[in-house]
Amino acid sequence: MSKVLFSFPDKLVIRMKAVIPARERSKIIANLLEREITTRERRLYTCAKELEESKSLKKEMMDWDKAFGEDGLEDV
Repeated sequence: MSKVLFSFPDKLVIRMKAVIPARERSKIIANLLEREITTRERRLYTCAKELEESKSLKKEMMDWDKAFGEDGLEDV
């Protein structure tokens, strides 16, 4: 387990301390971060998959390969 330092607005910390017992705070924050990270990973995966399946991008890459060779550099 690692310790990490975060900064939060004072009003948020006051509210947190008022409603969340000290022994539960790390677990709750970890759960919130896990959900946010999972959501963002899903979005990135979806974006990458859409790019990979893009017919126009595949055509552009094939045109690029034809024009410059597979390494993207012109032969000298």
